[in-house]
This record gives sequence, structure tokens and C-alpha cells, in this order.
Amino acid sequence: MGVVGMDAPLHRSSKLILVPILAVLFVMIGYQYICPAGSNSCHFKTGEKLRGVSLLSNPYQESDDFYRDQDLEDESPPKLPSKFNFTERDLDRHVEFNIKGDDVIVFLHIQKTGGTTFGRHLVRNIRLEQPCDCKPGQKKCTCHRPGKEESWLFSRFSTGWSCGLHADWTELSNCVPVIMDKKEAQRNKRNFYYITMLRDPVSRYLSEWKHVQRGATWKTALHMCDGRSPTQDELPTCYSGDDWSGVTLTEFMNCPSNLANNRQVRMLADLSLVGCYNLSSMNESQRNHILLSSAMSNLKNMAFYGLTEFQRKTQYLFERTFSLRFISAFMQINSTRAANVDLSEPVRRRIEELNYLDVQLYEYAKDLFLQRFQFTRQREHQEVRLKRRGLEKGTDGDFPTTTEDYTSQVARW
Repeated sequence: MGVVGMDAPLHRSSKLILVPILAVLFVMIGYQYICPAGSNSCHFKTGEKLRGVSLLSNPYQESDDFYRDQDLEDESPPKLPSKFNFTERDLDRHVEFNIKGDDVIVFLHIQKTGGTTFGRHLVRNIRLEQPCDCKPGQKKCTCHRPGKEESWLFSRFSTGWSCGLHADWTELSNCVPVIMDKKEAQRNKRNFYYITMLRDPVSRYLSEWKHVQRGATWKTALHMCDGRSPTQDELPTCYSGDDWSGVTLTEFMNCPSNLANNRQVRMLADLSLVGCYNLSSMNESQRNHILLSSAMSNLKNMAFYGLTEFQRKTQYLFERTFSLRFISAFMQINSTRAANVDLSEPVRRRIEELNYLDVQLYEYAKDLFLQRFQFTRQREHQEVRLKRRGLEKGTDGDFPTTTEDYTSQVARW
């Protein structure tokens, strides 16, 4: 009787213990189905804390990313040592972007670099306190600062082509401050953060050829430099009639004044340094050297640039540079019109020769981009390790419970 009397309470006690365990397991299994790993559809309240340490002690949470570590690493071959002597200041990119103040992001859109897709990300895909207002059927969105009727973004999809169709660095740097002052009555000192997208020169060139072949001209572009547009003698057209529809690749390559040649260098350089479009102002070798050096310098000093071939890394670096988050992940699309062009080796070499400045710029840009990615990842991993050590030790341990403060190391530009 004694033994039976003890077994009954133990059985009831086991049931009481088993019920909450099963409940917890049920919730955990259910959560995996509703919010699988990598999902961005489930969010914790921002005020949640863990062992006295805020979950928002830095702006980026691993669970909040769309991409896993392996996704980022698989996007490119193993990192090679840099061919250029980049300093930590060149690699460290973080902007204290004040969207509620007077800061402005200026998007320099180079043709056929994936800029249309990236431009749409800027107006439709950023998580903001006051999202851009994009109405169906309208090309432009209204991107106002919270509580103000002022734009924080200067781009095709927010302010239109206010400085001319596909305005280059020379045009934008002279035009944007004037336009912003006209649009907004209060003329405070603004920080303009320039951003752009670049693409492999051969792919970009072929994409532009296919686009022109379908009827694109961009002939309304102003090409303003030193207060004027180029004359017909300075910039002859490659075709007669309304457009260059049906142009063959050979014809496209044979026009000496084709703006597709070295377009990325020209659009990023300060053209005033070489007499704008007046080719007689200096010899070709000197002109090319100045253009390439200027484009490299301007690109390096921009707040941010991305590469079409590295969509996930582009998203990752933009988010870390501006402390802004995208709602959905960037997609890498490799089946482009340019990719489907069957090139012979002699034709490929000819395109590289026509774009040899762009080839050098892209080599530089890709190296710097991947170095910045590696630098940012290493720093982020170090911050995570420090935080974990702090969590393991607790607030009274030997290790700090907050991440290392890198803001003192940020270079201002």
C-alpha cells in the first residue's frame, strides 16, 4: 500500500512537468513553420531585452538579415589580396545619415548598370518611418522627410531628371545644390551623399548596344559642362534620323564619337579638368590619364557605390553605410540580354580596347568594393564576438556587455 501511495503523486507530478515542456516544444515547432530561418516576416518588439542587454544595441541583427553568411561568401570567388594601397579610411564607410535633418542622398545613374532596379529599391524597398509615396501609374514617388515636405533623395524616381537626363558627376555636382535650394525655401547647409552603380564594362557596353538597337537615344541629355552643352562639332551624332534602331554591333563599335565608349569613366570624372568635350584642349594620352584619375578619385570618395554583379554584397554594404534597411532582398539576375550575346574573342578584345579606361576603372572599383565588404564583415563579426562574450559573462563579468564603439574611427568626407 505504501508503494502504491507514493507512485500516484509521482505520476501526477510527472504529468504536470510534461505539459509545459510539450507546450514549449509545440510553440517552437510551430514557430519554425510560421517564421522559418532567414524569414523577414516575423519581428520581435523593439523594446525586448536579454540579460539586461538591448537587442538593438547595434542597428543590425543577424536574425534580421535576408542573407546568411554563406549567401554572401558564395557570390564571388575567394578574396585575393588587393592590388591597390587602400587605407582604412578608404575602406571604412559609415554615414551618420540624418533623414530628419538636411542630408540628401544623390543617385548618379549610369546607363545600363542596373541603376533602374537599384533606383526602385531606393523608393520602394527601404524600411522608413515615412516611406516614399509611390502611386500606381506614376513614374515618380514622393520621398519626404518625416514631418517635412522636403526630399531626402535626389534620383530619377524621386525628383526626376532635374539636372538633365542621366546627368553625370560634372553636371550633378554643379546642379544639385542649386535645384535643392529652389525646391526648398529653407536653405540650410546640406550634406550631399553621392552614390552610384557600376557594371562590368563589356556587359554594360553590349547592354547599351542592345538598348540603342531597340530605339533608345538619350539625345535629350544636356551634357552640361562649364556652363554649356557641347557643340555638334565637339559631340557629333553617330546616326542620321530619329534614332539608331537596328544598328549592328560592328556599326556601333565603329562610331568614334559613340558615348558608350568609356561611359562609366566619363560620367564619374570631372570633365572641367579636360576642357569638357573639346578634344583639342590637350592630347589624347593626357586627357585619358586625367579622366581616369578623376573618376577613380570621385568614386573612392563617394559615400557608396555598388556593383551590378554583386547584388547581395551591394545591399549589405548600402545598409551598413547608411544604417537603413531594405524590406526585401536584392535578386541576382545573370540572364541578361548582354549575357546572351555570343561574342568571338576578337570582338570581345575590340570592346575592351574601346572601353580600356572603363576596364581599368572597374578593376579598381571591384577591388575596393570587395575590400570594403571584407573590412565591414570582419568588423561586424568582431562586434558580434564581443557582444557574445559580454552576454556569457553577464553585466558583472570581466568583459563589456556592449559592442566596441567604432564611430570614433569613422572617416568624414
